[in-house]
Amino acid sequence: MNATTPDVWPAAPAGDTFRFAFGRNWASFLTVLNEHRIAAAERSLQEMLQRDDLVGLRFLDIGSGSGLFSLAARRLGARVQSVDLDPDAVGCTRELRRRYFPGDPDWEISLGSALDAELMASLGHFDVVYSWGVLHHTGDMWRAIDLTASRVAPGGRLFIAIYNDAGRQTRRWTRIKRTYCQLPQPLRTPFALVVGAPNMLRAFARDVRQGQGREHIASWFGSRQQNRGMNRWHDLVDWVGGYPYQAARVDEVFGFLSSRGLMLTALKADGGLGCNEFVFQRAAV
Repeated sequence: MNATTPDVWPAAPAGDTFRFAFGRNWASFLTVLNEHRIAAAERSLQEMLQRDDLVGLRFLDIGSGSGLFSLAARRLGARVQSVDLDPDAVGCTRELRRRYFPGDPDWEISLGSALDAELMASLGHFDVVYSWGVLHHTGDMWRAIDLTASRVAPGGRLFIAIYNDAGRQTRRWTRIKRTYCQLPQPLRTPFALVVGAPNMLRAFARDVRQGQGREHIASWFGSRQQNRGMNRWHDLVDWVGGYPYQAARVDEVFGFLSSRGLMLTALKADGGLGCNEFVFQRAAV
């Protein structure tokens, strides 16, 4: 692995106040949440963490979003701390705790930012720190990664997903995402459909060729889940509108976290505009 890292770790443009309403999108997603999606989320944790369960472990979910992965971790036996900056996302996570673990003392949920050093330090250390597709939306990705990594206990693991830096295409999508967030609300859905249409059609044509056309349609609005338990419509809205937006190459993330005493144990590299998934482990004392 090339450990090259840039000399400067830039934040998003200063004073840029446009921000996608992630929590509202996740509140809509909860209307299609079912047992199949929850099981898919559990499998994704088991696969990347290489564990059948999380019994006896402390699990920190930074940017809990819909609450799906906090729920998955709790069902796998972890004691869970969920944190999100968006009050609507916090509400989603609390709703899932109400549905599946009402009054559970081993699942705590709080409002807060991954960029708040004082808050992050107050959380303590965890056996698993999880932040999938979140830290690149904070407006200061590298600081967020640094503070999140600092919560990993000795011997613990950090599981993060960060958008891959695809150069010109990444810069193009930065402009698209910012435009979405600037538009009046009634224009946002048509805009998402227009800019997402080429990728949607390619994916549909591929699945039709493979005899999976009905399954593809079900993954948009029906019960059929995608990988990690998501569905295509909410993922599309999240992708087109997800701003602030930053990205990094695999070697940049590797170098940054290796220099902070973390060893890479698992990697799923996207190669395009999607997320690279990383699991790092801190040495035991």
